[in-house]
Amino acid sequence: MAPSVSSIFVFSLLLIGVFVQTHAKNEQSTTFSYEGSNGPEHWGSMSSKFATCSKGKSQSPIDIVKDGAVFGKHLQKLVRRYNTANATLVNNGFNIGVDFGEKTGGVAVIDDKNYSLRQMHWHSPSEHLLNGERFAAELHLIHKADDGGLSVIAILLQDGDSDPLLGKIQDKLQELTKEKCGSNEEAHIALGELNLKHLRKKTRKYYRYIGSFTVPPCTENVIWTILGKVRTISKEQVEALKAPLEPPYKKNARPAQPLNGRKIEIYDELSEY
Repeated sequence: MAPSVSSIFVFSLLLIGVFVQTHAKNEQSTTFSYEGSNGPEHWGSMSSKFATCSKGKSQSPIDIVKDGAVFGKHLQKLVRRYNTANATLVNNGFNIGVDFGEKTGGVAVIDDKNYSLRQMHWHSPSEHLLNGERFAAELHLIHKADDGGLSVIAILLQDGDSDPLLGKIQDKLQELTKEKCGSNEEAHIALGELNLKHLRKKTRKYYRYIGSFTVPPCTENVIWTILGKVRTISKEQVEALKAPLEPPYKKNARPAQPLNGRKIEIYDELSEY
């Protein structure tokens, strides 16, 4: 299943709270991938709508060099008030995600502003690196503020014990593998009420920078927060995330992008500056 321009924009618009109901049936399809002639290095030239992927100066992901991070004096403790929410498991062709619909999954407080949790999805291997190290997977929590502002909280996952959140939906992932969908469609599995308490776990350290979404059209001006503590995911869970995806999307990590003068800030409540 190859994502078309229309399906990519459905995903991107969903992240900012706009839901597209129809698509032109005769629209010419342009696909992106993670390998070959439609791989990440070619995204910006595949469509004028993807130009930011190559021309943007604030692209994500990045390699977070710890010694290069600066203390963010204005940064505050990361507050997350997530709740139990009705959720849907989604295969959109290029990753596996969970949508929360209009009611959202709660809020994160960033720079004294509430951002509602609208969607989350996984990449494997991780997209962000720490000191050049890439991990088994990465979870992105997509948030939107009432004024349209966008923020992503990222959790890096290394090989180890099972991730409790994925453990709650692992049987549904197996169901999703059996679902077939066309190039302009998504596969959905209802999850019912999903408890998100695992995502509220206290965070004493995080990194902050301004970047973009990591899939076309690579929209910029996104506030990124990468948790400093790397959590764990089992190899079986990584394979379960890959199983519903077609071969060109099973390894769905965009390479690290240039900083272009951007600063990476760090918040660490246990450090003295």
